[in-house]
Amino acid sequence: MQYIEKGSADFRRVNIGLFFGGLVTFAVLYCTQPLLPLYTREFQVTPTTASLVISVTTALLAVMMTFTASLSNAWGRKGMMVCSLFGASLLTIVSALSPNFVTLLLCRALEGIVLAGVPAIAMAYLGEEVDPRHLGTAMGIYISGNAIGGMFGRIAAGVITDLSSWRIAIICIGLVGLFCSWWFWKYLPSSSHFVAQPFSAREHLDGLMQQLRDPGQLCLFGVAFLLMGSFVTLYSYLGYLLIEPPYNLSQGLIGWIFTIYIVGSFGSSYLSSLADRWSRQKVLLLSIALIGVGAIITLNASLVIKVFGVALVTFGFFGGHAIASGWVGKRAGMRKAQASALYLFFYYVGSSVGNTAGGFFWSMNGWVGVIMMIVAFVLGNVLLALLLPVIPMQTQGE
Repeated sequence: MQYIEKGSADFRRVNIGLFFGGLVTFAVLYCTQPLLPLYTREFQVTPTTASLVISVTTALLAVMMTFTASLSNAWGRKGMMVCSLFGASLLTIVSALSPNFVTLLLCRALEGIVLAGVPAIAMAYLGEEVDPRHLGTAMGIYISGNAIGGMFGRIAAGVITDLSSWRIAIICIGLVGLFCSWWFWKYLPSSSHFVAQPFSAREHLDGLMQQLRDPGQLCLFGVAFLLMGSFVTLYSYLGYLLIEPPYNLSQGLIGWIFTIYIVGSFGSSYLSSLADRWSRQKVLLLSIALIGVGAIITLNASLVIKVFGVALVTFGFFGGHAIASGWVGKRAGMRKAQASALYLFFYYVGSSVGNTAGGFFWSMNGWVGVIMMIVAFVLGNVLLALLLPVIPMQTQGE
């Protein structure tokens, strides 16, 4: 069987399909983030409790992703991704009809479970089906779908909520997800190079434990945890800040703030290239420093300066994430799949823990409390980054 080559119809279908897959995954995952203040008011819950609509989703996504990639080795790639996309889109629509907060939380928890199918499998599918010479192009388009999906979900939720209600906004996002899921099922080429392998829980766990015994990998997993915990917390509670006096921004305007994610794409590419000229450690430390400086800048009362601070945090976060995730693969040897799964596990657990912990700091001391927590995470990351070069590489076997 030949690989899918650039310029062919199948290559175009793969790129569109995986772009749609990434878009749906991250639109559904984060569409509730700008709506947290509304949930606080409508369901009469605290900001900490409202944050669970994101935290439970990312936590269960993190847990399931450690198993989904290995399960797809036995069950197949495309089928699992199709089920994941359709299931998440339908649950998104159902969540919009939730009569109470507990039902909404249950729907979001189920979304986290079914969503794990795409991010855990998409890269494996591309690696098997696309000609290695063109894999970078296909991977870049898939990742751009992730970023645009995250922006689209947040912006659409805010704008449509302004025009109608948050329930209509979430239903619209779910319907877009269903259309993209249908296209994905109908046109994405089926696997040609996939060879089914029986799932062995013991081998899977052995591979995970081997990575966890490497102190260097543990440092990088800690970096992922603290990076994502800082980043998601900043954006989650920014909405609470900007909806209040003296800013009094609407949900739609708050949603548009997520266009700052575009800055993140530049941060990822620029800082990654800088690491080739300097070193991973130096650029990782620079990325972490940008997050800390940007967070402190947001304490300024001026909205323009505050947005500049958020942009610095976003630039630093995406750069740090790109460097740390690449470093994990470099240290992993032959266990790249397990290392990647663990990195993403800590990454999304960091999102869950940081997001909910941020609610306690917000309740205690408002925006200053949130920034204090982020600065503490930044200091922890500086320590981990300083330790990394002094930890020797371990030999990773099959």
